[in-house]
Amino acid sequence: MATIVSTLFMSLDGVVEIDPTWHFPYFDEHMGAAVDEDYAGVDALLLGRVTYDSFAGAWPGREDAGEEDAEFAQRLGDLRKVVATRGKADLGWRNVEKLEGDLVEAVTAIKETPGIGKVLVAGSISVVRQLLAAGLLDELSLLVHPVAARSGERLFDEGMPMYPLHLLRSEVFPTGVVHLVYAPAARPGARATNPPGTGD
Repeated sequence: MATIVSTLFMSLDGVVEIDPTWHFPYFDEHMGAAVDEDYAGVDALLLGRVTYDSFAGAWPGREDAGEEDAEFAQRLGDLRKVVATRGKADLGWRNVEKLEGDLVEAVTAIKETPGIGKVLVAGSISVVRQLLAAGLLDELSLLVHPVAARSGERLFDEGMPMYPLHLLRSEVFPTGVVHLVYAPAARPGARATNPPGTGD
């Protein structure tokens, strides 16, 4: 059974729709190492169409340019990429396929595929929301920036159910970015409501 991991950059007020003005000033070697850790051992990338288009618009050119991030760009190109999209246009990059049918059913099938140990969801807010709601997400890796973005799409929208989470590990970087890794958890049990001395 594969592990499904979501990795997201987030502001203090919960915005995960990246704006370069608040993201890039905090990106350093520590955050780069955390991102590299998330990509370690990945057998497939699961991407929404918006995130895929941003990746496909940037990384193939960086690979061809042969500069310092060319090695990472090649890793992305070589990875199997599954894209949740209703569009019919050619996706254009190598090792890419469209996710067929219902997202939850298709991801469940991928999760149960022999030989697949880790699936990474990079960005792709709507995909992450659906996986959370379906109970398919195993880890939520958040790189929380010390800034209130004040605008942009947030990961946790209004609605039900709530998502209890358990902190697996955390790390604070010199820039003030905090790396938080959560796993789904059972909802804590209700506590006794009787005031002291009123019950047996």
